Amino acid sequence: MDTTAPQARIALVTGAAQGIGEAIALRLAEDGLDVAVVDLPQKHDQVEAVANNIRAKGRRSLALYADVSMEDEVEAMIKSTAEQLGGLDVMIANAGIFRDMPIVDVTVETWDTLMTVNARSVLLAIKHAARHMIAQGRGGRIIGEMITRPAVMCATEPGSLQAASSAAGKRGARNMAVYSASKFAIRGLVQSASIELRPHNITVNGYSPGLIITPMTCHQDDEINGGHGMTAHLRGLGGVTPDLKPAQPEVIASVVSYLAKPEAHYITGQCVNVNGGSVMD
Repeated sequence: MDTTAPQARIALVTGAAQGIGEAIALRLAEDGLDVAVVDLPQKHDQVEAVANNIRAKGRRSLALYADVSMEDEVEAMIKSTAEQLGGLDVMIANAGIFRDMPIVDVTVETWDTLMTVNARSVLLAIKHAARHMIAQGRGGRIIGEMITRPAVMCATEPGSLQAASSAAGKRGARNMAVYSASKFAIRGLVQSASIELRPHNITVNGYSPGLIITPMTCHQDDEINGGHGMTAHLRGLGGVTPDLKPAQPEVIASVVSYLAKPEAHYITGQCVNVNGGSVMD
């Protein structure tokens, strides 16, 4: 009798140094996947820590560093994952940045930056992951974040936390024309790619986080946000739900965990809201 264990499925998660990306990477490891984690070179220590935590769960991991808006770097990270871990079954495109400003103040530079980091990075992830999965011939799962974390102001004392939801990929909001455009673009990419890749047994979906507490949303002048304070973001957003409590990144990871499973083969082209009911469609 052949007692050889089946090969573990392999995932690659971008923006994995912290927050939602880290939670997804750790959850996939708990689900039995080997996981490559990717983030910017300046987050080397954080990425290595996540990779070590995955290994501590008994799974293989690979720490990689890339600017996911650059095609050669995206292609290289997927190639490295496939070569060193043995393939690619699940691609999680989680990286993104936030900017807010009145539309009358929008610059071409701002437009280009957000569309490059938020939209082009997802296009490149889908393109190169799909190429590899098609050649591999065993299907796959491609999952992208369609809305980068809305603002959650963190505080150490109970009762002093304020929150607002952007839902930028499904609904416009004050001072968020460019950011919303970059997220609406991802929705179109997901839907179109899902149709093209369906014959190859590759599903393409997105997840839309609501009020999630992460390092990106808990620092007013975090370098990730280009020095744009979350206080201004809170003032500019509509659709505030005062009684809605924020959630932890593991809530998103649970949804992604299911979308990545083989039994989720009949779900594709969708954007799954995970927002406590702050936005419904």
